[in-house]
Amino acid sequence: MLDVIIKVSSFVFIILVGIAAARSGKFGQGADRLISRIVFNLTLPCAIVRAFQSAELRPELLGLIVVGFLANVIPFFASYAVYRSRPLEERIFQQANVCGLNIGCFALSFVQAFFPAAGVVATCLFDAGNSLMGTGGTWALIRSLVLGTNHDRLSDRLRVFARTLFSSVPFDCYVVLIAMGLAGARLPEQVITLISPIADANAFLSMFMIGLMIRFSVDGRKAVELARLLGWRLACSALLTAAALFVLPFDGIVRQVVIVLAWAPAASTGPLYTLWAGGDEGLAGMANALTVLLGVVIMTALVIVMGV
Repeated sequence: MLDVIIKVSSFVFIILVGIAAARSGKFGQGADRLISRIVFNLTLPCAIVRAFQSAELRPELLGLIVVGFLANVIPFFASYAVYRSRPLEERIFQQANVCGLNIGCFALSFVQAFFPAAGVVATCLFDAGNSLMGTGGTWALIRSLVLGTNHDRLSDRLRVFARTLFSSVPFDCYVVLIAMGLAGARLPEQVITLISPIADANAFLSMFMIGLMIRFSVDGRKAVELARLLGWRLACSALLTAAALFVLPFDGIVRQVVIVLAWAPAASTGPLYTLWAGGDEGLAGMANALTVLLGVVIMTALVIVMGV
């Protein structure tokens, strides 16, 4: 238990280091944008490949990919329907951060510490569906639906969506890896050894990037936006927990894993997409950091209450 708390606390510490680095001014302007490109196009794809290599695609658990995908799609479109008449900056902030769970860099530590190997495999499969949106799908939807003022026709919106989605390196990795897993294929171990140093850098750079993006100047209107976003995420987590308890057709261990994953922090790509879309990345970084703190408390309480 202490090892998990220390490991998760290290993520919070890295965010604090990023905040201090941003305030020092030693990294200059645009450091957050540069690191976001490194994370999205290099370290995150390598981390995905290495994590997926250890997952076995058991047919009875393939439904977890769908669950992870729906856990993103439903909040996104529900929020889109409610916010579609709001100002553009507010819509960017909401849509970029309302869905997406930080599984690989955060929740996986809890699962590995408290659950057997079957729980780790279930986590990887859930994250496959979660990451189909988080590593490209959400950004593609933002570009085609939220920023699509110059692409009003349905065909144009679909074209923007498809081009954005399939130009996402992490998304392409997941598509190829799922296909390989279903076919029973595996990458050579030498490839995993080769990319492991890059994959190891992903957790640090992702959390450091969030720290660089955080801004503490929040006025009353921004505070309302922040509270509203956190309310959306907490409500969606509660609904996914209820679904795991009463609806999902999995065994007890898998249900418990899904419950823990439901309360994982927001994906680190949320502030990144906010930045790319021209939104308030400082507010997005603050929201992400708050979900990390909430995740530490709630997920730790869950594993204690469930007696895992």
